[in-house]
Amino acid sequence: MATGRGVELGLLVFAAGLVTLALVLVEADQKQHLSQSLLYLGLAYLAMFGIAHAAVRTLAPHADPLLLPCVALLNGLGLVTIHRLDLAAARQALDAGQSVPTADASRQVVWTAVALVLFVAVLWWVRDHRTLASYGYTFGLVGLGLLALPGVLPASISQVNGAKLWLLLGPLSIQPGEFAKLLIIVFIAVFLVTNRELFTSAGRRLLGMTFPRPRDLAPLLVAWGLSIGVLALEKELGASLLIFGVVLAMLYAATERLSWVLIGLVFFSAGCVLAYHLFAHVRVRVQVWADPFAHYYESGYQVAQSLFGLATGGVAGTGLGGGRPDLVPVANTDFIMASIGEELGLIGFTAVVMIYLLLVARGLRAALSVRDAFGKLLAAGLSVTIALQVFIVTGGVTNLIPETGLTTPFLSYGGSSLLANYMLLALLIRISHAARQPLPTTPPRPHPVPLASAATELVTRPRTDEDEK
Repeated sequence: MATGRGVELGLLVFAAGLVTLALVLVEADQKQHLSQSLLYLGLAYLAMFGIAHAAVRTLAPHADPLLLPCVALLNGLGLVTIHRLDLAAARQALDAGQSVPTADASRQVVWTAVALVLFVAVLWWVRDHRTLASYGYTFGLVGLGLLALPGVLPASISQVNGAKLWLLLGPLSIQPGEFAKLLIIVFIAVFLVTNRELFTSAGRRLLGMTFPRPRDLAPLLVAWGLSIGVLALEKELGASLLIFGVVLAMLYAATERLSWVLIGLVFFSAGCVLAYHLFAHVRVRVQVWADPFAHYYESGYQVAQSLFGLATGGVAGTGLGGGRPDLVPVANTDFIMASIGEELGLIGFTAVVMIYLLLVARGLRAALSVRDAFGKLLAAGLSVTIALQVFIVTGGVTNLIPETGLTTPFLSYGGSSLLANYMLLALLIRISHAARQPLPTTPPRPHPVPLASAATELVTRPRTDEDEK
């Protein structure tokens, strides 16, 4: 049976070539000359993902051949965009007579290498995704602890740009919530598999749908309360939306009942009203969303500049290196999609979204194909996490929804995000390997020999005392 590993390797080579070409275009536009280091950077990029490909070929040979190339291309485009913003920052520093800041792209390359090492480690450690179910409740407890940790710590070691999401350990900064979401997804999958019969069999019929009993709403109530708690403790809107959305999607996947979606929307609406009246930072985000230009010189500056950049890019974009994405604050993290939209235009923006859609679709395909219920829910939860996070980010950048502060998976600058998302990718690859792996063949049973044709065999038995008598 063809495993698709040759297709995967060819797509990785294509991704490396495309990323190298993009770096050449950026350098040519910004520096007006090319350096040989670009070739070395492209070869190093190909070597890193070549090692990842070798690990997949060895540890998960039947995995989906499109998952790793999609991530490699997204990661590479992120590196190109971050490098382009580094060049702009260096030019601004030189014009102002200041020292050139340390390039974020070089740090991102290091984080990518570390993330790929962790990716291989997870593939090696998790030989069968079903073993994770044995630690489901432990993972849930640890995940909740990691999620709440920054909120209970002093702001001096946990707060950046108003949000308490970090652990600031000297020169290092870690975002525990990125890892917490993986642990919580594993726990939810275990919990729903254990109680699936309860959620699917019990309920009351109303308006042609089966609604769960009030006492069976506990998972949704816990997720709702957890989301409100994150809003209160950490002042983070994006993580709240992500947690609640993923839990709701996994509940629907486990029960196939539309009533859960309707109840979830009711809880979501009530949470929005409550959050708007209780939390000032939520009111600010909503006011900026309603009219960013009314608050242009204050809280609306970031969103307004993003919209200006997208309008400047138009359909075809200004070209790599030809725009001014550096005018958008934190353009390499929260608003990296605005940078892509300005320089690659609507075409490039849509292409990046399509790569994410392909990645999510292949993850959902693994969820449909894998044979165990836990693997189905886990793969669905991991895939929905990527889809929902991309929707929240692009919705905030385009002002479709209030800006939330989430980073774009595999694309944005940041070590915690890369590490956690490569762990997510390793789990998806492991599940897709189990889904595509052929069933073991059983040896054929021997045909019975007719009694008339059977050979005669003399059987002797030992003599006993009864025989002597």
